[in-house]
Amino acid sequence: MKLALRCAVLLCISAIGLSAQSTAHWVGSWATSQQIPEPANALASDDLRDATLRQVVHLSVGGSTLRVHLSNAFGTAALHVTAAHLARPVKADGSAVDRATDQALRFSGREDVVIPPGAEYISDPVDFAAAALSNVAISLHLDEAPAQQTGHPGSRATSYVAAGNQVGAAELPGAKKVEHWYFVSGVDVEAGSKTFTVVALGDSITDGHGTTTNGNDRWTDVLARRLQENKATRDVGVLNQGIGGNHLLTDGLGPNVLARFDRDVVAQTAVRWVIALEGINDLGGLARMKDVTSEQHEELVRRMIGAFEQIVERAHAHGIKVIGATILPDTGSDYYHPDASNEADRQKVNAWIRAAGHFDAVVDLDQVMSDPQDRTRLLPAYDSGDHLHPGPAGYRVMGEAFALSLFSN
Repeated sequence: MKLALRCAVLLCISAIGLSAQSTAHWVGSWATSQQIPEPANALASDDLRDATLRQVVHLSVGGSTLRVHLSNAFGTAALHVTAAHLARPVKADGSAVDRATDQALRFSGREDVVIPPGAEYISDPVDFAAAALSNVAISLHLDEAPAQQTGHPGSRATSYVAAGNQVGAAELPGAKKVEHWYFVSGVDVEAGSKTFTVVALGDSITDGHGTTTNGNDRWTDVLARRLQENKATRDVGVLNQGIGGNHLLTDGLGPNVLARFDRDVVAQTAVRWVIALEGINDLGGLARMKDVTSEQHEELVRRMIGAFEQIVERAHAHGIKVIGATILPDTGSDYYHPDASNEADRQKVNAWIRAAGHFDAVVDLDQVMSDPQDRTRLLPAYDSGDHLHPGPAGYRVMGEAFALSLFSN
């Protein structure tokens, strides 16, 4: 009888623990899209054998309890993370952390985790006070280098690679510096039941090409700051799911939008809105290397519109509202050098985006960012210099173009 009673008590305690965890309301505070790092952005195997990776990420909403998403989405074999820690970095552009804030992450109660190929793994919740718009350092130790890495090349943030297990070290002197993230895909915070997040789905313009390294001045960062500064929207997180070179219809440096939509939008935590800013690479890539027929131009426009329709359909099936953003101009770009036909394609797609009844809301970034003297070009003050990507001033204007009322709960 005593044994039976003890078992009953243990079962009751376990049930209470599971119930408490299952009723917690989690919201995505930071995330990044996963892809296979191209050779120039992948780490050498020797760099990842018995190595510590310390990576700094910038949160949107804050909280006192966090959990971290690790990813082996493109791995071809299991990924063994032998230890993982969280800490508050001393500054945005250094490996030093405040040891008083250091917390070990656990996975089903264990310090290590084996992540199957193609999978993501969420850590156990950990008490960790993190303010809104603050930075968090995530340190991982790997015993063996994976055959195929998973990561995000366009971090616009410095990461640190050091030999041995130094996840709890105050600093990593002599560490190798890289501007990429590896194996980390998200950070959630426990928040109030009315806290939700918006996903920014895009290409290099969303990923932040042309921004300041460690400066957190992407347009999504600007939007996150504005949401936090406004009392009515402080409970809205922002997740940047941009990939440089991304396409609606074909794979580029990462999977095409429709292929990654479930992982990068639907599977994110507490998503209520998605902003779709995509298509410049489809438009520019059509005739980048050679002239094409008018029929091919028409087919591209038709298929791009079809992809946007798919985004809306799939988002609405999960109760997610879709905000469409018009495609920025790119005349003068050395990479795409559009002609009149390409510009006509952009105008047709943008006209469809603007038309009523297609998206739940529209933000006309083309109108905001283009030069009033020549609407086929970026305004020079907003141009990074390549006539394709905005610079920090342009990204600020983009982030300010979104009415905060779009994100009212």
